[in-house]
Amino acid sequence: MTTMRPTNYHTHTLFCDGRASMETFVRFALSRRFSSLGFSSHAPLPFSTSWTMEWDFMETYLAEFRRLRERYASRIELYVGLEIDYLNDHSCPASDCYRLLPLDYRIGSVHLLYTPEGQIVDIDTSPGHFRHIVDRHFHGDLDLVIRLYYQRLLRLVELGGFDILGHADKMHYNASCYRPGLLDEPWYDQLVRHYFAAVARQGYLVEVNTKSYADTGTFFPNERYFQTLRQLGVRVVVNSDAHYPDRIDASRPEALRALWQAGYREGMELHAGRWVACPLTAPEQAIRGEQA
Repeated sequence: MTTMRPTNYHTHTLFCDGRASMETFVRFALSRRFSSLGFSSHAPLPFSTSWTMEWDFMETYLAEFRRLRERYASRIELYVGLEIDYLNDHSCPASDCYRLLPLDYRIGSVHLLYTPEGQIVDIDTSPGHFRHIVDRHFHGDLDLVIRLYYQRLLRLVELGGFDILGHADKMHYNASCYRPGLLDEPWYDQLVRHYFAAVARQGYLVEVNTKSYADTGTFFPNERYFQTLRQLGVRVVVNSDAHYPDRIDASRPEALRALWQAGYREGMELHAGRWVACPLTAPEQAIRGEQA
């Protein structure tokens, strides 16, 4: 068994902010020789947004998944999950409203922060808008924003209720655009290492999120921490966080090469409903396998 036949478990369709139907994603996955594909709509929040699913569509989401799983059962393994935000202790992956759903897996993520005035802001945005948020709502105190972000990530990890940690340090790109050199500041490095140690203790899967690599040259988590994650014994899964069907395997060869160089020799995949460790191959073989 090998990870060289692609997989992706972080996929957004028209049920949230994705740009195509579930079935269109399945057909693209078949054309790319995927062994499995998982759907992970942004879970409903206590308020409406432009990017999350509404509770009214949950049964339709699950029914469409069941239809496709039956239709394509002989050709690809399909799985259903949700990407669930930590908003607060009452709205998070550990909440009963999410835990009781018939899902194959759950992704836990942080996209939102509370401002000092209690307003909710989305920090998973463009660098320019992120700068505006920091300056307007946090009086330019980037250090405060970073610490609040990692506090929320640590609380997400502490409460649990999910299988995969989504884009583990995604704010690092926007924050380092705001202040170049941030990633080399000792206090920041210590903060991230403390966070990953907590992740390792809980035994979560960490996704290597490849969504932005072609545009920004960075994975989430940042590649500089791959070796640390391996030394901590953290298991990884390569996900593309695809919102468009043709990006379901975006930058996968580059991620596999970076993991190999960090000392990883296995990646996690779903097979027959179970997470199993599958061997990586050497970087040159990985790239040839993806292009075949």
